[in-house]
Amino acid sequence: MEVTDSTPDSAFTGRNALKQRIQERLLVRLDFSAMSLLDPIMLRAQLAMLVMQILEEDGAAFSDTDREEVINDVMNEILGLGPLEPLLQDEEVSDILVNTATHIYVERSGKLSLNPKRFRDNRHLRDVIDKIVSRVGRRIDESSPMVDARLEDGSRVNAIIPPLALDGPILSIRKFCRERLQLEHLVTRGALTQEIGEMLKAMVYGRLNILIAGGTGCGKTTMLNLLSGFIPAEERIITIEDAAELQLRQDHVVRLETRPSNVEGKGEISQRDLVRNSLRMRPDRIVLGEVRGPEALDMLQAMNTGHDGSLATIHANSARDAVTRLETMVAMAGLNLPIHMLRHYVASALDVIVHLSRLSDGTRKLMSVQEVVGMEQDVIVLQEIFRFEQTGLDESRRVRGRFLAAGVRPHFMARLDALGIAVPPDLFDPNRIREV
Repeated sequence: MEVTDSTPDSAFTGRNALKQRIQERLLVRLDFSAMSLLDPIMLRAQLAMLVMQILEEDGAAFSDTDREEVINDVMNEILGLGPLEPLLQDEEVSDILVNTATHIYVERSGKLSLNPKRFRDNRHLRDVIDKIVSRVGRRIDESSPMVDARLEDGSRVNAIIPPLALDGPILSIRKFCRERLQLEHLVTRGALTQEIGEMLKAMVYGRLNILIAGGTGCGKTTMLNLLSGFIPAEERIITIEDAAELQLRQDHVVRLETRPSNVEGKGEISQRDLVRNSLRMRPDRIVLGEVRGPEALDMLQAMNTGHDGSLATIHANSARDAVTRLETMVAMAGLNLPIHMLRHYVASALDVIVHLSRLSDGTRKLMSVQEVVGMEQDVIVLQEIFRFEQTGLDESRRVRGRFLAAGVRPHFMARLDALGIAVPPDLFDPNRIREV
């Protein structure tokens, strides 16, 4: 990836000096208490008019394009998040990664690139971070130099500042997808096949407990959104998340979100607290955004005590790794069980593990669907149903491969058959190959 020189050029410095003067003069001229009462469109029009007047007073020799750019930048500073605002509005951008003031990287279609946008300096970046975290009642300072937050649209934000960040403030934004993805979108992108998608839908209808596993940025939340969308509308769904991202469209949805501790270190509400409380709320389904710690025990207890059809995600590199991580998390809860009983607990709660991965070309794929069969001696037995097999790269270095069935009929099909949930009879035929 080509990286340009981070030293600001004279034109960039001049425009920023002019923008700074404009903002200072706007602060003098405007009644900001009255501005909050204006319609956003009227407010923007008023600010644009004043910026034009100030530019004319300064006699700045700007082209119409440059003038419009200055106006937009000033608007973004006052009304939005400065240089980040156009990136937040760009539908093709999925991630924004700010490595100090002069280096803003964006991800489009799975590929990172350096963006020409930048902050004036690290103080400017810090001001934007403060604006983000203050809107959601969080704080960031030397005593608490890391923070997780979210924007009004649901985008996830992580910020870390000195002394932990040695070169200046760091900001990471995982954008919230405004459009709810349908199965057809993922099929078109080659993330899975229509047949596998219909099988996943049948699993949700059949109230199987499903765990979605994968690494960072592999599409776990997207898959969780997709599967949650298959839950029948008449069921009561309780979602539990660190940062609200799920886009469930059903009517009967109760959304719960964790709360960090306050300045005194008190008042934290963890995922475990919310999972425990959700069991008293008569849920038909529990959807856990991400299993990270001892809440795994409470989730498995829910799955084992009649709350079937639950969904959750976990960071793991494979289905087997997901099982191992769950075991570790249950142990973190302080339940002193022998390893055999602990594994039996996990095996009896889970039905299916869906493993996703982000490949070398940036694409996201469903790599494997595995059934949790049960226990064999002290080992949790997994049985693969579908898998993606990479066959190579094309001339554009894009991954080529195929989706395959393992050729076994899952044990849970007896449950689906009893519920009248039909799937194509040749769905598990190993000779059916879908090239992508």
